[in-house]
Amino acid sequence: MRPPTVAELAARHARSAPYAYLDERSKREVRRAILKALCIPGRQVPFASREMPIARGWGSGGLQVTLSCVGPGDVVKVIDQGDDGSFNAAAMRELIGSSADARTTTRTAEATLIQSRHRIPELPLRADQLLILQLPHPEPLRRVVSDPRRAARLHEAGDYTAAWLDLYDDEARHGAPRSGADHPVLVDRRALASPSPVPRHDVLRLSDRPHPILLGAGRLERIVAIPPHTDVRPLAFDDRPLRPEAFGGSCSRCGSETSYRVERELGGGRWECSDTDACAERRRGREAPT
Repeated sequence: MRPPTVAELAARHARSAPYAYLDERSKREVRRAILKALCIPGRQVPFASREMPIARGWGSGGLQVTLSCVGPGDVVKVIDQGDDGSFNAAAMRELIGSSADARTTTRTAEATLIQSRHRIPELPLRADQLLILQLPHPEPLRRVVSDPRRAARLHEAGDYTAAWLDLYDDEARHGAPRSGADHPVLVDRRALASPSPVPRHDVLRLSDRPHPILLGAGRLERIVAIPPHTDVRPLAFDDRPLRPEAFGGSCSRCGSETSYRVERELGGGRWECSDTDACAERRRGREAPT
């Protein structure tokens, strides 16, 4: 017996609107782009981005990927810079859950599909979980190559000399890369990719993960994929490895000294974990009876 199609699932739920917001033709096109992207890790695959109820540049690409993958049996988690409670995360979580009849959660361990902006969850993810990242700028060469057609030719040839020279200039002039939260990575040692604007702390955690990572750019109509257990390395010289961010103190809530932290009161010296669920899990583990 064949599994039901998404259209049949929508009919069973007696929906007049399309299942998971997008029409079936749009979702099929996105899924075809995802399959192609998984076959060529780190490469940009074009797709026809649709108009969404959020502005392009605010997560429309990631949202389209999520809506094209979600099913009624999924459990969806949406975070914005590690926070489940932000307005952007809550609005997207409500849209995905209500349009796909999918359960939503703020617990990383419960989710089967996680959409994130600017962070990778700090709790370990399983092979049966899917991570979707919002990708504002999919072109890693945009700082050094202004012409997108020339950038495409350089990607085709695997010629990233301009990016290496830019990195060398940063190291010579400033002692560190200027890329901040948008440091490029080499996927499978051959494709230069933009890993979404995630902090260096997360860039260093991208390699050899057990689950797939999908990155969607709605404004520039591109999808990038990193299959499970793929080698992902930040662009760096052997004698000048990329270093994570430094923080002014441990988390004031859970006491972690290894998490990515943000200063909640500017200049006040109060640091908290950016990933609210990971912070809560550490507090629960500390408070659990022994």
